[in-house]
Amino acid sequence: MNTKIEFKGSNDHKSKINFLLVLGLGVSSVCSKLFAQSPVVVDSLMFTTPSWWFGGAVGANGNFYQGSTQQLTGSMLVPTAFHNGNGIGLYGAPLVEFHAPNSKWGVMLQVGYDNRAAKFEEVISPCDCPLDLKANLSYITIEPSLRFAPFKSNFYLFGGPRMGVNIGKSFVYSQKNDPGSIDQTPIPDVAGDFSDVNKNIYSMQVGAGYDVYLTDQKKRSQFIVSPFVSFQPYFGQDPRSIETWNMTTVRVGAAFKFGRGKAVIPLNPENYKAELPPVTFVVQSPPNIASEHRVHEVFPLRNYVFFDLGSTEIPERYVLLSKDEVKNFKAEQLDFIIPKRLSGRSSRQLIVYYNILNILGDRMGNDPNAKITLVGASDVGVENALLMTKSIRNYLHDVFGIDTSRIAIKGSLKPELPSMYEGVMREIDLHKEGDRRVSIESNSPGMLMEFQTGPDAPLKPIELTSLQIAPVDSYIGFDNQGATEAFSSWSLEVLGKDGEVQTFGPYNKEKVTIPGKMILGNRAQGDYKVTMVGQSFSGDVVKSCTLVHMVLWTPPKGELAMRYSVLYGFNESKTIAMYEKYLLDVVVPKVPMGATVMIHGYTDVLGEDDYNLNLSINRANDVCGIFKAGLAKVGRTDVIFKVYGFGEDPSLMPFENGTPEERFYNRTVIVDIISKN
Repeated sequence: MNTKIEFKGSNDHKSKINFLLVLGLGVSSVCSKLFAQSPVVVDSLMFTTPSWWFGGAVGANGNFYQGSTQQLTGSMLVPTAFHNGNGIGLYGAPLVEFHAPNSKWGVMLQVGYDNRAAKFEEVISPCDCPLDLKANLSYITIEPSLRFAPFKSNFYLFGGPRMGVNIGKSFVYSQKNDPGSIDQTPIPDVAGDFSDVNKNIYSMQVGAGYDVYLTDQKKRSQFIVSPFVSFQPYFGQDPRSIETWNMTTVRVGAAFKFGRGKAVIPLNPENYKAELPPVTFVVQSPPNIASEHRVHEVFPLRNYVFFDLGSTEIPERYVLLSKDEVKNFKAEQLDFIIPKRLSGRSSRQLIVYYNILNILGDRMGNDPNAKITLVGASDVGVENALLMTKSIRNYLHDVFGIDTSRIAIKGSLKPELPSMYEGVMREIDLHKEGDRRVSIESNSPGMLMEFQTGPDAPLKPIELTSLQIAPVDSYIGFDNQGATEAFSSWSLEVLGKDGEVQTFGPYNKEKVTIPGKMILGNRAQGDYKVTMVGQSFSGDVVKSCTLVHMVLWTPPKGELAMRYSVLYGFNESKTIAMYEKYLLDVVVPKVPMGATVMIHGYTDVLGEDDYNLNLSINRANDVCGIFKAGLAKVGRTDVIFKVYGFGEDPSLMPFENGTPEERFYNRTVIVDIISKN
């Protein structure tokens, strides 16, 4: 099975694109011709981070005795029971560990010598004689553990069961003479072995450690020292089958580990003919698109105001005006009324959204008959939810002069359409943020988007005219066909002539798109060496490189596109029923003859990557189906459709994901209608 590497330009502009085909060991000679200032050679041999580690651990056991013991042997019962004690014992064990370099999880196994020696606290016999007892218990310990690195860093936690096989059970018993008597013959110590000792004990341990690399991580042979601490409670650690004596241990030590990395081999079909499935790596770099799309956007207003956890005050990211500022407020000039906290992405739309209370107050002032209901939701309690609604009602009354009789309030523990549904196991805090909100409901048609009703109905949208960001068909495309079968993950290294290396990834899908501006910055164009770095399932690293000429998207002036957004509820791939009539009756009739309709589906970051990618595609296809059905009813087949699903790709999302507002707006399908001209 051969591995193929290709480079392609846009199908419509092949004559304008410089491209090279780089394959196997011929990469050096081909790259040097087009990239003369930075000749490309096959990378020198490097090595991966090992997955398997071998070595040993040494440490000191801090042993603590509790309970009581008095019957030392079958025939020896001391006059007074011993209770508490403590001491230090030696621990030493060979070890083996497995943890993949890019995984949080791993396993550990240690089998070695475990000493639980300690001295009991002195007790006094009925004859006022001080009594001492030293116990010297030792075990062969077997300790398998699950390893977890919560931050994929050198710090890790571990825990698991422990079994000890007894190999030593000696004691030394001492009885001193009565301090009040003189001329007494010293009583000799008694040494022996405890009777009734359990051969095996079963318990558990938890601990933490930190890996410190002693050698360069890029070398084949790598050494690590890992200081660690572990805790082994008294559960199951009863050394004898009689009495109540038990042990608790705190262990402090260090593990010394050795591992060998695997060679990083440049991608060569001959080397991997029998090992890797076929992989085709294609880079598509379109030339400049000679048109600019000024966008007339119908921007929907979510009917929610989100509140910070622990607060019933309107968050500072929402724009709050004074009475004097109200008279100059205009929704179409919101650029001058900017929130204190504003994301860098889609800032124009966020300025609109964070003025939602001002837009609401202005509309209610212009329509004296309009009424609204504020429905608060807080898992803290109904009273807490009502305080949130009162904050909004007071603002509308105090600043915009809206009579409170026109603003009804309600409180509940959950919103009618919650994000925190039953069975949620991950990202719980983000779900809670999304459910701590006040919904704005109304039966006044002038307040709502056309054909919209119900508790989730968006408010009447704001219309904006702005410059469109670079369209998707101007992005650099990386198609790594077969990568999901050949690699556990892969990434991109982009080298410019200035020597700067940009890294993107890792990815676990076959197709990736990156806006040209992320690579080029403010440069109009440039030549780049693009290296695909694949991590095979066996731990080997595979590399292939190609050269690509990139051109920044710099559209000229002219066209006016139309943009509409469809907003979705959490985990809802079917188009909200009320949007269908809006799209059919309002949007579809506005599609010009011969137009291109670009439909982009998105999700927020909640949930799994693969699931969200499919969800965004389903959403985009739902909307596309409505458009096609509407056009088919009037016999139109002149429209070109381009449908994309981007899931939660952070480079393509219209908004960031730092606030619930942004996450709710990322659950969307954006429709761009571009005229034929």
